[in-house]
Amino acid sequence: QVHLVESGGGLVQAGGSLRLSCAASGSILNGNGMDWYRQAPGKQRELVATIISVRNTHYADSVKGRFTISRDNAKNTVYLQMNSLKPEDTAVYYCKYRDLRGDIWGQGTQVTVSS
Repeated sequence: QVHLVESGGGLVQAGGSLRLSCAASGSILNGNGMDWYRQAPGKQRELVATIISVRNTHYADSVKGRFTISRDNAKNTVYLQMNSLKPEDTAVYYCKYRDLRGDIWGQGTQVTVSS
């Protein structure tokens, strides 16, 4: 059973940066996609970024050019580098692994951007 643990969230001023990590324990397949989602208070959870491979990544329009998703298959870890943060980026960020038997979610990490 795969288990995901996010870390790296915190409080940052607008314009600052954070790097989120999602460490996977258990057996994961390097070819399976991993995603970062976020959910702000009172809003639906939204997809932020997806990575299948180094050359196969996708981003929400709201974060393009500011966020970068990457993965280290040797460490079973996916990262989300977030630059030029805005107050509207404030949310709980979740990673998700696309297991063949169904999606697996982490517990989330809070990101708060002050203006």
